[in-house]
Amino acid sequence: MEENSHDRIGLIAGNGKFPLLVLDAARSKGMQVVVAAIREETFPEIEQHGAAAVHWLSLGELSKLIDTFQREGVTRAIMAGQVKHKQIFSAIKPDWRLAKLLLSLGTRNTDSLLGAIAKVLADEGILLENSTALLEPLLAKSGVLTKRQPTEQEKKNIEYGRAVAHRLAEYDIGQTVVIAESACVAVEAMEGTDATIERAGDIMRSLDGEASTLARVLTVVKIAKPAQDMRFDVPVIGVATIAAMKKAGATCLAVDAGRCLLLDGDAIIATAEDAGICVAAG
Repeated sequence: MEENSHDRIGLIAGNGKFPLLVLDAARSKGMQVVVAAIREETFPEIEQHGAAAVHWLSLGELSKLIDTFQREGVTRAIMAGQVKHKQIFSAIKPDWRLAKLLLSLGTRNTDSLLGAIAKVLADEGILLENSTALLEPLLAKSGVLTKRQPTEQEKKNIEYGRAVAHRLAEYDIGQTVVIAESACVAVEAMEGTDATIERAGDIMRSLDGEASTLARVLTVVKIAKPAQDMRFDVPVIGVATIAAMKKAGATCLAVDAGRCLLLDGDAIIATAEDAGICVAAG
């Protein structure tokens, strides 16, 4: 990316801190940022981060998104922040362009949908760039990131969890699995990482009696897809994920080095240390 003060870039902003961090990073490099903020998802505080312009539109308004960027002279853009998968297929009223795109999809997973949107944007002269390009310092470094090393059982859970998660990710079902003693307790689908962890905690609490053969301690494994498109749906972890793990009784988190964003930076590791949670990237 050129660090030119006349650079102009579009930001399609979903929920969470990710788009705010991208906006701040782009501005620090002298870029003018035109934000397309999704009414159903984007944090209102995006208005306070010094964008050249913030345009609010609903999730189904693909034509309005294109028209807005073209009117603003945007020819490249970044997509950052989650859009809840279930929302795409339930809570929106698609315009004619998005409706046509949805009908054309062979499968309705994240990659096929966002890949199709990226193609439509490219056809209109708007190229999507890697969403992590401005935030590389926040990508997980390889190794154990906390002082506590994983236990032998946690290592076994990570190995098994990675094998399961990679097979699921081939079908773009989800990126997170929760493991207890090499048994798969919960698999992410449309609900998102934190909800998956919460569900795993509920399942473990529902196992009655001390005679259960399954250990209650949980390991969370979150991976990138085998052919991860870094333009969208990049794995993201925040302090809220650590809080969900603590509540669920999870003691270890494993992520992919170089392909998972630690959105809260050092605060994630500090929070994990306080909770006795091991964080490892491999």
